Amino acid sequence: MAVALVMGNMIGSGVFLLPASLAAFGGLSLVGWVVSAAGATCLALVFARLARIDPAAGGPYAYTRRAFGDLAGFLVAWGYWISCWSAMAALAVAGVGYLDPFFPTLVRTPALAAMLAIAMVWILTLVNITSTRRAGQVQVVTTVLKILPLALVGIGGLFFFAPEHFAITATSFGDAAGQVTQVATLTLWAFLGLECATIPAGSIADPGRTIARATLVGTGLAAVIYIISTVGVMSLVPPDALATTTAPFADGARALFGNTAAALVAIGAAISCFGALNGWTLMAGHLPLAVAGDGLFPQVFARVSGRGTPVAGMLIGGALATTLIAMNYTRGLVELFTFMILLGTLATLVPYVFCALASFRIGQMAAPARAVAGLAFAYGLWAIGGAGAEIVYWGFLLLIGGLPVFVWVTRGQTSANV
Repeated sequence: MAVALVMGNMIGSGVFLLPASLAAFGGLSLVGWVVSAAGATCLALVFARLARIDPAAGGPYAYTRRAFGDLAGFLVAWGYWISCWSAMAALAVAGVGYLDPFFPTLVRTPALAAMLAIAMVWILTLVNITSTRRAGQVQVVTTVLKILPLALVGIGGLFFFAPEHFAITATSFGDAAGQVTQVATLTLWAFLGLECATIPAGSIADPGRTIARATLVGTGLAAVIYIISTVGVMSLVPPDALATTTAPFADGARALFGNTAAALVAIGAAISCFGALNGWTLMAGHLPLAVAGDGLFPQVFARVSGRGTPVAGMLIGGALATTLIAMNYTRGLVELFTFMILLGTLATLVPYVFCALASFRIGQMAAPARAVAGLAFAYGLWAIGGAGAEIVYWGFLLLIGGLPVFVWVTRGQTSANV
């Protein structure tokens, strides 16, 4: 279940569209994938080591707080929590969009589509409130179902490998390096979520061992699936057609098995969003639970049910995601919604940088571990820069905007504790 949480949260809606974005780069797209996978592996090794040393609930927040204190821990938690419910809204909307081939009238009617997306949010919120284990079972099933179309098209495409579809257009080493950087920036987003097994540590059996293994196995398997599926789609669909399609895996499946297979891939994409939504709903409840337990979030988030699930946190996360969905379907606020998603994505990168540095201050480190942590920090910093100056600017303001909450919840504590 922990592996499914990692893979399920990483493999969301984006991977089903990425081959279209990578078509113009030819064979260099595979090099970019390898660079992203290497960076993600370094980060996974950092989180695996930290989980073995201190399998504390809250994951990135807990490690940052232990290494740098309450304020740094709060800022990481604040940004990451916002990214959780922003991701919930985005995945619900994307999941509804993939149902267009089957229910075009419903999907293309904004009010009905919004209602369906909101229904998805609350169905999974109720599942997570009922039982963390039940949520884990949903995650296992949806992860298997979302991997099937990726593996089917990827492996099937390998039998029709077309070298001419991987032509490299770069005319110099500098040009090639620039294209690899662009691809690595695009593919980076597919690895966000690799840290997810560290957050509900209190609900995971033998967390020191289980979380570390799940993080490494989940990240590694996702990387293999990404690369194989990209090669398969690029082999099946000519570059010109691939660059303009809105459903690359459906087109690949159609080339292999016909229109029925294309429809099944569309269902797989919708299930992929549903599964990722389930995982991020779990995060939206368990992260603030851990932070509130340390006295750094309002105590309403510390309330749990008789089964130990963070009911209040999940209800608040669901309500905020619902608000964002409603904003998305209100003309004039679509840009605000998109902007929130970008800020949320940036907010997941900031903990990576903090945790890479935290690993230098937590436990004894051998030389190889120091090298990996250094590479992970450099990769995370590079990724933040790749988000763009405007997003970094507003992301900084987003983090600073949480300071009044920190001041309020810690107002009765002494300066030494804060």
